[in-house]
Amino acid sequence: MSVLEAEGFVTVTAESSAPMVAKIIAGSDTMTIDESGVSQGLKPGADPYDFILSGLGACTVITLHMYAQRKGWPLEKAEVKLRHERVHATDCEQCEDEKARLSQVTKHLSLYGDLSPEQRKRLKDISNRCPVQKSLVAGIQVKTHLVDEV
Repeated sequence: MSVLEAEGFVTVTAESSAPMVAKIIAGSDTMTIDESGVSQGLKPGADPYDFILSGLGACTVITLHMYAQRKGWPLEKAEVKLRHERVHATDCEQCEDEKARLSQVTKHLSLYGDLSPEQRKRLKDISNRCPVQKSLVAGIQVKTHLVDEV
């Protein structure tokens, strides 16, 4: 794949010498997901869901600051703590199956600055409109293409 073809892609690799460790290249950044301790009940590093939550959290706080700046509101800091859970849905089609679970993300939003109650409420509403959250809530189609070995 040429540089132009690779543009816009995130590249993730794992090798047989460390199959539970993934190396990630996104633009000029490199990151690691390490699940080598999962079988021992350890969490040595970020897992894949941590990266999904990080993307959602980053999009949320950046969206809030962009909105507050456009409105001239005194938002000094936005912080969001996120948790991913698998929960049993009370209205799911498979409720008779106790193992049926849905993914749920819980966000705890903290807003800092001399904001009015109305501004805080509006920012909470805006926090649910960041592009990453919209994509996650709408659902994502994933297409896999098998590339010939190099």
